[in-house]
Amino acid sequence: MPLYESKKHAENRITLKPEWCDAIVIGPDAVVKSIVLTLAANRAKRPALRVAFDGWYGIDWPSLLAALQTQAASAGLKVLLRPILDAFKSREEIAAYKRAFTETVDPGFGVVNTEGHIIDLLSLVKLSGVRAELAAPAGVDAVIVYGPGAAIPELNDSYDLRFYFDKTRQPILWEMWDGKLLPFGWAEPNSNYGWKEYYYCDYYLLDRQKEFLVPRMDYWGEGIAFESLKLMPRVAYDGLMQTLVQYPIKEVPIFQPGPWGAYRYKELFEVPGLECNAWNELAGPELSMLVDVGREALLNMPTMNLMQYSEQFLGSYLTEAFPRLFPLDVWLDDGYFPKPTPPERTSMPIHNHPSTDYVRQHFNEPLGRYETYYIAEAYEGATTWMGFKDTADLEDWERLCRESTNLQEIPNWNDFIAGWDTNVGDLFLIPPGTTHGHGGNQMVLEMDTCPSIAATEYSFFLYDFARNSWDDKTGTMTGKPCRMHLDHGFDSDKWVRESWVKDHLRAKPKVIQWTKDYQFDRYSSDPRMPFEIERYHFTHRANGDTEGKFMHILTLTVGNQVTIRCMAHPERQNTIRKFQSALVPACYGEYEILNSEGGACTVVQLRWKKG
Repeated sequence: MPLYESKKHAENRITLKPEWCDAIVIGPDAVVKSIVLTLAANRAKRPALRVAFDGWYGIDWPSLLAALQTQAASAGLKVLLRPILDAFKSREEIAAYKRAFTETVDPGFGVVNTEGHIIDLLSLVKLSGVRAELAAPAGVDAVIVYGPGAAIPELNDSYDLRFYFDKTRQPILWEMWDGKLLPFGWAEPNSNYGWKEYYYCDYYLLDRQKEFLVPRMDYWGEGIAFESLKLMPRVAYDGLMQTLVQYPIKEVPIFQPGPWGAYRYKELFEVPGLECNAWNELAGPELSMLVDVGREALLNMPTMNLMQYSEQFLGSYLTEAFPRLFPLDVWLDDGYFPKPTPPERTSMPIHNHPSTDYVRQHFNEPLGRYETYYIAEAYEGATTWMGFKDTADLEDWERLCRESTNLQEIPNWNDFIAGWDTNVGDLFLIPPGTTHGHGGNQMVLEMDTCPSIAATEYSFFLYDFARNSWDDKTGTMTGKPCRMHLDHGFDSDKWVRESWVKDHLRAKPKVIQWTKDYQFDRYSSDPRMPFEIERYHFTHRANGDTEGKFMHILTLTVGNQVTIRCMAHPERQNTIRKFQSALVPACYGEYEILNSEGGACTVVQLRWKKG
C-alpha cells in the first residue's frame, strides 16, 4: 500500500531547559564520537564495559557499528560487537510461534499477541551463553550486544550502559513493503515477511520491550536513518518528554492514494509524488512528530513516546481504561473532482466496522471502531452513503455481494444503499455495524476510535464497485480489485435502514455557550458513541478547557491559521493551519484559540465523553 508524508508546517517549537537542549548530539559523526567518549569515560569503572544497543526494527546497525569500530580504534579502544540475533531460536521455531497470531482462517486479519515478549523467541541455552560472555569479557574494553531485544529484562542487569535507538512507523512500512526489513531471527532481509507478522505479533513484542527499557535506558537515539542520527542522555530525553506533554502537538500527516482518491489536496498540501488522495491522517497513534528545540536540526520521533506520561497526555480515565492505547484518530477524506464523475469512481467501498465485543472476540483488540463523518467542504453532488433504503431486500443484497466478491459488478447497488445529500457542518454518527461510505464531492473530516495499539485498521468491505484499485508504480487505476471481508461485514451488520439514519444518526449541533467572542456547539450523539464532537465558531478568539482530564484534538476547518495558547503558561502554544490537527494534552487546562488574521474560523473538537 503506498503511503506519503508531508512535513511542511509540522514543526512543534518548544522551550527546553538549556542543559537538556545542549545535551542533544546531532549528526552521525558527532553521535559516534559521543558514544566512544562515553565508553572511554566509563572504562575505568570495570575491566570491560558491557553495553546494550537495543532498538526498534529498521535501525541501520551496519553503518552505526562500522563507524563506531573506526572511531573506537582511533581512540585506542577495543570493542567486541555481539549481535543478539545469535541468541534467537531457529527461523522455523519463530515461524511456528507466530502462526497462532497470523495463520488464521481469516486472510484479512490476525489475532493480537496480547501476552508475548521477545524472550519467547530466544533460545535459553544461547541466552545463557550471552549472559556468561557478559559476566566475564576478556581482552576487550567493551562488549556491545546489539539489535532489537539486546536489553530484554532477562539480560538487562548484565549491562553497564543501555542505548535505545528509536524509529518512526512510516519508514518501517516502506522497508516492509519493499522486502527490505530484517525481522526477529533474520540476518538478511526477509522478502516474504508479512504485514500480519508485524501488526499482530512483532509490533507488540517490540512495544513491550520499548516500554520496559525506556525508563531504564541511559541514552535515547533517533535512528530513523544513519545520516540523521541523534543522541541524548536519559535525563535530557525525560526532560524533553515532560516538556512536550505540556504543549499542543502537531503530527506529521500521512497520505494514501486509492481507488476513490481525489484531488483537493493539490490546492491544500504539497506532497511530492502523490497523484491522488483517498485520505490522509491528521492525528493518531501511528504518526510522528517534529520537535524544534532551537538546535540546528529537528528531532523526529514517534508521537506515542508521549504515552510515557499517559495521564498528563490522555487523562486518568483513558490511561486506566485502555492501557497503552491512544484511542482516537482524525482523518481527512478527499473528495474533490474537477469534472462530474460517476459515484462508482468517487465513492469509498460500501463497508462497516466492528464493535468492541466483536474485536475482543475475534482479534484480541481492546476497542471497537466507532466513527463520525463531519462534512468540512461540500461541492456539487456531495453525497454520503449510509444505511439501507427502507424498501431494500437485504437478503438479496447479501446474496449479490457474496456472488460478486467485488469481481462482478452489482449494477443496481444503489437500489439498496441510502444516499444523503450533504453540506458543510453535517455530522453523521457511524456506530459499529452501520453500512456506509464517503460518496465523494466533499471533504470529510473523519473522527474515529482507534481499536489497536498497533493502529490496525478494522473496516469490513462489502462492495467496491468491482473496480480496479490504485497502482502507485504506474500512477493508474490498474491494480487488483480490493479484497472484501464479507463474513465479518455481514456478521457485524446491524441492517440499519435510512429512516433510522434520519432520526438517530444525522447529528444536530446545539449551542452550549455563546459569548460576544465565540459560539461553542456540541453535536447530538448516540449512547454507543464513546466520544463527543464539538466545535468553535469565532472571528478573533475562543476559549477551551481540558479540565485536567480530557485530551482535545482540534482541527481547523474554516480559516487560514490559529494559535492555541495556554492561559496559565502563554509560552506553551502552537499554531495549526487549515485542515491541520493538534493534540491538546489533558494537563493543558484553560486555553484560548486565537485568529490573528481575522475572518471566520471554525475549529472542530474531538474528545472522549468520560474523563
